[in-house]
Amino acid sequence: MRRGLEIGPDRHGAALSLGRRVHITTLGCRLNEAESEEWAERFRDAGFRVVDASAPADLVVVNTCAVTQEAVRKSRGVLRRSQRANPGARLIVSGCLATLGDNAVSAETGVDLIVANRDKDRLVEIALATLNLPAMPETAKNDSAGALFARGRQRAFIKIQDGCRYSCTFCITTVARGAERSRTDAEIIGAIDRLVAQGIREVVLTGVHLGGYGSDSGSTLSDLIARILGETGIPRVRLGSLEPWDLGDAFWRNFEDPRLMPHLHLPLQSGSDPVLRRMARRCKTVEFGGLVEEGRARVPDLNITTDIIVGFPGESEEDWDDTLAFAESMRFGHIHAFAYSPRLGTRAAEMSGGIDTETKRRRLGALQDIGLRMREAILREQIGKTVEILCEGNPDGERRETRFGYTPNYLPVQVAARETAIEGNQLVEVVLSRLGESGLALVGQPIDPKDRGIDIQV
Repeated sequence: MRRGLEIGPDRHGAALSLGRRVHITTLGCRLNEAESEEWAERFRDAGFRVVDASAPADLVVVNTCAVTQEAVRKSRGVLRRSQRANPGARLIVSGCLATLGDNAVSAETGVDLIVANRDKDRLVEIALATLNLPAMPETAKNDSAGALFARGRQRAFIKIQDGCRYSCTFCITTVARGAERSRTDAEIIGAIDRLVAQGIREVVLTGVHLGGYGSDSGSTLSDLIARILGETGIPRVRLGSLEPWDLGDAFWRNFEDPRLMPHLHLPLQSGSDPVLRRMARRCKTVEFGGLVEEGRARVPDLNITTDIIVGFPGESEEDWDDTLAFAESMRFGHIHAFAYSPRLGTRAAEMSGGIDTETKRRRLGALQDIGLRMREAILREQIGKTVEILCEGNPDGERRETRFGYTPNYLPVQVAARETAIEGNQLVEVVLSRLGESGLALVGQPIDPKDRGIDIQV
């Protein structure tokens, strides 16, 4: 029996539609996160209250992922758990799992609506019409920042484009997301302006093929970044994952504005050119190395992180040795390393030369060891530097003696207050004094304004 839309008092005594509590669950990439944030804003505009997983919900939206078979399994598990947690709620499923026509989605009992990726931008509109949920804008609370802070998040993801024109052999995303489509500069700048007005201090530009922004409109990612920096008051801008063949001179010039954070995530995928050819990647190792060298020469303290797939079909021991050596030579700040698993519907899933599980496990361990050593070395290089940290947490007046945040180049820092406790969503200038106990994060000492110009012992 589905819940209706009866009006009743909430626990604070205010009139509230008991059928208008929505919970949004997101799996997978930052683009999914950006889309879910937009849905939350539009549901609020329609008079819904966005609640977290601990609160009962009348409407549940699951933004699924299907990039790997493991992601498919996790997405299906979330659907089942969502139904158990809110058995009377209406359930909407979107994302790549829904789009790829997985029979398991339509077979799941309790699914009221499936919205494919091509209709994601209209999900709230479709839900209101299909599920007969009238909009009630008179009860709306337009507070996108508040919803972010409540989930312990500071940075807002901004979707600037969708789709990809390339077809890497391991990737199902081109099928799931379709052709490239870019939002207009005006839409993006308007979204950032609204967030700034609500107190957001950092945004992350996201897309399936981020560097392909404007391919359908005559614009470029570099042009968009320049407009954002020139026309908005956002204090910090970050970029999502960027393919390494999309960056040119105009792109690097944008970093002359210190509000563009000096961190790039450039997926390498393999350090072996023969493997890169089988993956249909468009960047050879020598080109990737040249790009990294140029970036570090032009952007002070640039931190470069990457993805590497372990055990791709046909990957020989020589290929693997080349990958380890090349990865170490790049001095990555972090390596997202994962073992290859076949994804039905991709060309790689049909390739011969599969690598056995034990070999993948051994290679993955070796790469992770190198990644940890490089990360620690880069963290140690930061000791003694003065940087600005955006402290995590809800700006609710609660002041703590310790806060967590990230440097401009996206290195984790535990901020230990000296005299005055720190509130969430606060930009704090600190001296990076040492590594934390785990060795995976830095410790920062806040600088009191009266101490400027005075040597601080680290």
